[in-house]
Amino acid sequence: MREFAGKVAVITGAGSGFGREFAREAARRQMRLVLADVQSDALHAVADTLCAEGAEVLAHRCDVAVESEVRALAGEAYARFAEVHLLFNNAGVATGGLSWEASTRDWQWVLGVNLMGVVHGLQAFVPRMLEAGTEAHIVNTASVAGLIAPQGMAVYNVSKHAVVALSETLFHDLRTQAAPIGVTVLCPAFVPTAIHRAERNRPAHLARERAATASEQAAQAASEKAVNSGRISAAEVALITFGAIEDERFYCLTHPKIMPSVRARCEDLSLCRNPTDPFAHRPELAAPLAARP
Repeated sequence: MREFAGKVAVITGAGSGFGREFAREAARRQMRLVLADVQSDALHAVADTLCAEGAEVLAHRCDVAVESEVRALAGEAYARFAEVHLLFNNAGVATGGLSWEASTRDWQWVLGVNLMGVVHGLQAFVPRMLEAGTEAHIVNTASVAGLIAPQGMAVYNVSKHAVVALSETLFHDLRTQAAPIGVTVLCPAFVPTAIHRAERNRPAHLARERAATASEQAAQAASEKAVNSGRISAAEVALITFGAIEDERFYCLTHPKIMPSVRARCEDLSLCRNPTDPFAHRPELAAPLAARP
């Protein structure tokens, strides 16, 4: 996809971070926008700003973990614009700590948003895109955590590995149908966004049932440090992502310095050797998870 003006983009998680920058970049390219987020005030702040700048925007509060809400989002998008050309399955949350300490609620929350949010987006939009038969593109936001498996991030890692696998399968499935729909899986490393404050939007029925453990506190502190020290901005990630869309590039890795860890994991697999420490070249990014007493 190289022509964007007048086309329609749907963006989940549009109230902050990558989603907000995708919306800004799409507006600069004169696209019509359907913006969704679970946090209403942040969503409408972005929508109001873009509307004031001349963009045509539909803002729709949506919890992507809830299938009916994503289907309602699709219904609103097609009712308003009759077509969708660019879909960003972008909403995401995170939690950390030792793998065995993660609660069932942690798994339900993170997988519900990060994985099932993408699943719901594909279910709601892809059949209509196929029926339209026009050029379209789908961007699924994963993470470099979908390509490596850093310590202290089990729940997040699993969710993002699943998004990468789903995206690869989607790519192949669309090819079997000769569909004019491109796919990009976005795999950034640490970027200054609000991902480390995702708990602010955690639903009450999945709230923590206990105080954070020492490993969870350490993982949170490490996440805040790494995110806030990110050298590539969310706006730069948006530009890189639109470049991948234009080039019909599937893998979009935004941080070249993480590639040694990705290569090491691929070599581990091909050589059947034990996993290499993903943070071996950047130990300052790892959470200081204390050893058992």
